[in-house]
Amino acid sequence: MLCICGFAIATGAASRLISGYDSYGNTCGQKNAKIPGIELSGRDHASRKYVFFLDPCNIDILRRKIKSVALCVSKCPDTELKTYEDLRNFSAVYGSDLCSYDVQPDTYSTHSNRATKCPTLPVHPSASLPVFHRCMPVDISCYARFAEAFITFVSDNSVVHRVIAGVMTSKEIIMGLCLLALGQIITQDSSHENSSAVFVAGGTGILWWLYVDHSKSVNATLPALELEVAKDNQKALLIYAIAATVFTVILLLLLFFMRKRVALTVALFHVASKVFTHLPLLALQPFWTFLTLMLFWVYWITVLLFLGSAGSPVQNNQTGLVEFRMDGPLQYMVWYHAVGLIWISEFILACQQMTVAGAVVTYYFTRDKSQMPFTPIVSSVLRLMRYHLGTVVKGAFIITLVEIPRLILTYIHSQLKGRENACARCMLKACICCLWCLEKCLTYLNTNAYTATAINSTNFCTSARDAFFILVENALRVAAINSVGDFVLFLGKVLIVSCTAFAGILSLNYQREYTVWVLPLIIVCVFSFLVAHCFLSIFEIVVDVLFLCFAIDTKYNDGSPGREYYMDKALMVGRFPIHFL
Repeated sequence: MLCICGFAIATGAASRLISGYDSYGNTCGQKNAKIPGIELSGRDHASRKYVFFLDPCNIDILRRKIKSVALCVSKCPDTELKTYEDLRNFSAVYGSDLCSYDVQPDTYSTHSNRATKCPTLPVHPSASLPVFHRCMPVDISCYARFAEAFITFVSDNSVVHRVIAGVMTSKEIIMGLCLLALGQIITQDSSHENSSAVFVAGGTGILWWLYVDHSKSVNATLPALELEVAKDNQKALLIYAIAATVFTVILLLLLFFMRKRVALTVALFHVASKVFTHLPLLALQPFWTFLTLMLFWVYWITVLLFLGSAGSPVQNNQTGLVEFRMDGPLQYMVWYHAVGLIWISEFILACQQMTVAGAVVTYYFTRDKSQMPFTPIVSSVLRLMRYHLGTVVKGAFIITLVEIPRLILTYIHSQLKGRENACARCMLKACICCLWCLEKCLTYLNTNAYTATAINSTNFCTSARDAFFILVENALRVAAINSVGDFVLFLGKVLIVSCTAFAGILSLNYQREYTVWVLPLIIVCVFSFLVAHCFLSIFEIVVDVLFLCFAIDTKYNDGSPGREYYMDKALMVGRFPIHFL
């Protein structure tokens, strides 16, 4: 992928993207070589550093580009030019010709092809974009034809208008509730199955109380706007209350039938919470992973843009303008670049799993916790970089090999939607489902393989084999912990979202006269769920690593002198008798 980036830069794609180029293959701001067959190519544009579009408002939305002749100019017009005489005066004063290179400024008003070789009048004032030297109109009315439909819809639709107004008036509350969701992650305890049920049940009761209270306050004497807002809030509260009631009933039934298994799994979660007490930097892993992914994705998109302007110049037979296209084997670089997006993204996620596994293994197999490294997370990262990069690369590549055909089949299914027969549709869905299940199984096996690597310092294949046999030997334990553990983690997400939503309802209740609650509550609930999912996924990895360490510990140790257990006391005493399960 670095070679692809170097190729794009070496062939001038980077300079064409940043500096821009005209419709004749000339890069602005530099001297250009002659392109055979293109009359206006090979010009010296060292003093013409900006790209000017003759009709910048002619945008092709589907192809996401401006359908206009582009020229290199020395200055963007900063005032409105209404006539061809104004164009000539602008050229005389600033030396910036806004018509085609083969049209002299003195002939702007009389040239026979001025309609196609000169800009559309009037020429709106424009300014160059930062870094990218394109002259773009500063007056947004230039794009009014594309925004007109949306603006008309928002203006005419009173419901949309009230919802947007509700978001704007409660933006401070939304920001505060998002911070509350982050704060809950820091203070979250692992034993949240009972508190989740109690909180959800209490929140359901409060929702019904608020609905009754709002029903009493809605009367015809209110002003028209306040009456509409009150009715919208009343409907929203009724929907929320019914949904919360159904969810509470289902949650209580699940807790009742799974109460014994939940108790066993939560005991293991208590041990995992001790790990976070000793390794607080684990809570920051989602942040660093997200930041790394963002930096890589920015790099990937930048190189993709480079590739979009790479290749050889080709004249379009319909328009006569020059386009840059890659021919032959070079056109497959984009596909290789796309595979690299999946592989390296999986590699970054695998590095997170390996880092967490290494730190938790260090914690588990250290008898005297005071003798642990000062920063086990940093030590785990250093071991990963020095010894285990090949392991995570191979694990990420295996996931990529499964994910690519699944994405291809998903794309084919979306393209053929409504045109394929029932049998083909069923086969496609079955293949996509099978590949998805295989990907999830391999991801789980990879996580345990990284743990085995952290314990034994073996290569990926050996670690995956050892982890697979240990999981098979403990199949019942794996099934119990995974099924019930996922349910308990789901309860944790429910607790965080419920707390945030409850605080949002109480906060927005003080603005009931002019705020529609629907969209603000949806925004904060979605944000709190995403935050909870990111951080509790780390908790899930810790639980999986602890379980594999526990299984290995019980396999090779029996508690006798010289073969003492490494496990926490909570796993040995009757508080958590999982080794008898």
